[in-house]
Amino acid sequence: MDFNMKKLASDAGIFFTRAVQFTEEKFGQAEKTELDANFENLLARADSTKNWTEKILRQTEVLLQPNPSARVEEFLYEKLDRKVPSRVTNGELLAQYMAEAASELGPTTPYGKTLVKVAEAEKRLGAAERDFIHTASINFLTPLRNFLEGDWKTISKERRLLQNRRLDLDACKARLKKAKAAEAKATLWNDEVDKAEQELRVAQTEFDRQAEVTRLLLEGISSTHVNHLRCLHEFVESQTTYYAQCYRHMLDLQKQLGSSQGAIFPGTFVGTTEPASPPLSSTSPTTTAATMPVGPSVAGLGPPGEAALCLEEVAPPASGTRKARVLYDYEAADSSELALLADEVLLVVACGTPPQRGLMSSAMSAPRIRTNKALGRLQRSAQT
Repeated sequence: MDFNMKKLASDAGIFFTRAVQFTEEKFGQAEKTELDANFENLLARADSTKNWTEKILRQTEVLLQPNPSARVEEFLYEKLDRKVPSRVTNGELLAQYMAEAASELGPTTPYGKTLVKVAEAEKRLGAAERDFIHTASINFLTPLRNFLEGDWKTISKERRLLQNRRLDLDACKARLKKAKAAEAKATLWNDEVDKAEQELRVAQTEFDRQAEVTRLLLEGISSTHVNHLRCLHEFVESQTTYYAQCYRHMLDLQKQLGSSQGAIFPGTFVGTTEPASPPLSSTSPTTTAATMPVGPSVAGLGPPGEAALCLEEVAPPASGTRKARVLYDYEAADSSELALLADEVLLVVACGTPPQRGLMSSAMSAPRIRTNKALGRLQRSAQT
């Protein structure tokens, strides 16, 4: 008990001495041992690494799990060393609702069939999202978290210990300075000077040893950067794989919906899998077809044994006009062209018939010429 009390009193005295030294340094009443510039740069680099690692870690967690309540729940499970329960993704939940709606509204109806197809695609998207979250958590979040909870805690502990050693060293320097000042006035302070010098040597040795340990830990930040760089590459790779899977799933769904829409509404325009905006190219935009004929497929009108007719072999209707739907917006290049809007229906007049002003598009000139050529071939074959 006596030993514990002596140790407690000694620790209290050391803490008080450090507090006095720290306070005097803040008020400029005591000298402070400065670290070398290289050491200060290592400290600043370590602090910057820690701050940005925390920010990247938190924002990545938000990206993988936008729900703050779910993040808090996962954090509590981790702190309690319990397994985080499996959570349904938003895509899988949407797929479940769509499947239930299709079952209740009728899975054989056009709407029900479409709901089933979209539900299957959303389920695949949810599974891909789950795999991406799992991969990103292991390959990216875990190394960052291990650095903050492991290496950085060790660095912080050694830095605090170095700070205490420096305060002890500066306190010993201050006591030695006072002892030497008093020695000049009285010879009774020789023992105090010797004692202060001995304490200073011990404090200097401990400070140098702790500074070397801290320096080695701070220099290890470079290897931490290399490790985080590798983890970042793995995160980008997993994110690329995830978005590629999503693109493939949605492309397949778009094809399925396009084919089913053509079967349900044969007289309407069916979208393709191409992007909504035309790709950039060196050719003039007027050479790209901006419209598509509206109406049933030509190949579906003939007998099953006959091959589908090409566009050049199709004769124009008797009225000399045909309808077409605009696929995408088009800005007129000059006064000889028309500005078109997507989904606009145009009345295209064949050659030989006076065009109706405002209804002729320059982008339809190529189909109109081909139609005229087809008419010419039919007339020559009839004469022979």
